Amino acid sequence: MVTGGSGFVGRAVVRAFLERGTPVTVVDLQAPPESLRDRVTFVEGDLREAEVRDRAVAPGCAGIVHLAAITSVLKSVEQPAATYTNNVEVTQHLLELAREREVGQFLLASTNAVVGDIGHGTISEALPVRPLTPYGATKAACEMLLSGYAGAYGMSTCALRFTNIYGPGMGHKDSFVPRLMRAALSGEGVEVYGDGAQRRDFVHLDDVVQGVLAAWDKQYTGTVVIGSGESISVLELIEAVRAATEIDIPVTHVPAKNGEMPAVIVDVSQAQRELGYEPAVELTDGLRTVWADFTSGAR
Repeated sequence: MVTGGSGFVGRAVVRAFLERGTPVTVVDLQAPPESLRDRVTFVEGDLREAEVRDRAVAPGCAGIVHLAAITSVLKSVEQPAATYTNNVEVTQHLLELAREREVGQFLLASTNAVVGDIGHGTISEALPVRPLTPYGATKAACEMLLSGYAGAYGMSTCALRFTNIYGPGMGHKDSFVPRLMRAALSGEGVEVYGDGAQRRDFVHLDDVVQGVLAAWDKQYTGTVVIGSGESISVLELIEAVRAATEIDIPVTHVPAKNGEMPAVIVDVSQAQRELGYEPAVELTDGLRTVWADFTSGAR
């Protein structure tokens, strides 16, 4: 069962399981795309409702890939209570259903935001959790719930801490990669906070799916960082998008926002060692897949 299976990451995860011949139930507020609609069992509804969760975790369910959540940091700051309900309470209810119905595996989409701001240090699974936003705090709480259910009930529970995911199908999003693509399409420029030297790790959707499947196959229990393992500056990202689109996107520098993290640099060696995970998509090649998606009108 994949929660949020109609979303950007969810669609790709669902396709990957279907390609293996694994039956999939999608739970989402929105129907899956037409290409998947006849191939999955679809449960429409809000996971905050007990009736929806009851239909979603059907008898014989082998495992849950929990992607549905409020993921906007800004929204979490504006609506902390709603973020808690959607992210923590729903996860707790799903874990409890999984325990009651003997569902063997539970994979959670988490984030490196659980460790807070460590400057230019390297983020690994060994760091203590010190989230700085309600969003990061809810994901840290979910990770603790997974650990508790693994310890008490022997469930296989895995929290996958993703970096910045990009890839085809993200045209509706407002993160920096789609903003750059829209700027290239329109011939307009983009705003860059500060000097653009802040560093980020961008991981392609294909590599994220690889990480999910690897954790599933290993029945891995614990926390693992999934990223490209190669952080680049915002200005370097813009150059890569210019190369991928062959369009010279103008840049305007504006004052940095309060709380802007100077860097997100991650160590993916545990995922490589424990899961056999190997990020394979080079950045410019990956950005070309996003550009092809944008120029085809699939936004």
